[in-house]
Amino acid sequence: MKQFACGTVVPGCEGVVTGATDDDVLAAAAAHAASVHGMADVPDEVVEAIRAGITDA
Repeated sequence: MKQFACGTVVPGCEGVVTGATDDDVLAAAAAHAASVHGMADVPDEVVEAIRAGITDA
């Protein structure tokens, strides 16, 4: 299982998403960004920051 803590990219956000693979975590992070942060599109630099912040749960 892999996870990403949103606070590593958005200071103060306590959201954490998980998934079986990096791609699953990226999809969950995009859904979180849309629902919580109002981001319709996630810029490439944010995707790279998310990818860099994914850890093993």
